[in-house]
Amino acid sequence: MTGQQAGGRGTAARRPSGAATGTAGEGETGDEGELIQLRRRLGHADLTAVPEIRRALRELLRHRGEQTCTDVAELLTTELVTNALVHTDHDAEFTATVAASRLRVEVRDFAADHPQLRLPVADDGTHGRGLVLVQALADAWGVRAQGVGKSVWFELDMDGGGPE
Repeated sequence: MTGQQAGGRGTAARRPSGAATGTAGEGETGDEGELIQLRRRLGHADLTAVPEIRRALRELLRHRGEQTCTDVAELLTTELVTNALVHTDHDAEFTATVAASRLRVEVRDFAADHPQLRLPVADDGTHGRGLVLVQALADAWGVRAQGVGKSVWFELDMDGGGPE
């Protein structure tokens, strides 16, 4: 599962966000219609980063979409960030970009293995559901090779159109 999934619309052009590369990096917050970006570097296995990322994303989206879409964005972000921190032995990078009414979230890690979409087993606790949720709830999603590592991404229509 590499490249863009069916239904994806690609990525918008980005300008530098001015965000710091540390965990406190904030992106730009401009006028409506402007490209806005939030970036964070995530330390290996630092699961305390998950609620921090959710909180920052919620703040970024507070006035930019329906609450249901914000809730879905938080859920899917939690899944991608947790996967990158739990299933690799490397740091990760989180980027959320809002352009017009579209949100794109990317989580880059530095492990070569690509995630596998698999159906969860009933007695497997809470494991194995992340990418199934992303596939079901995102308007588009995919995995892109990044030289060393990969980016797993999803997009949501912030106007609440939902997946096709």
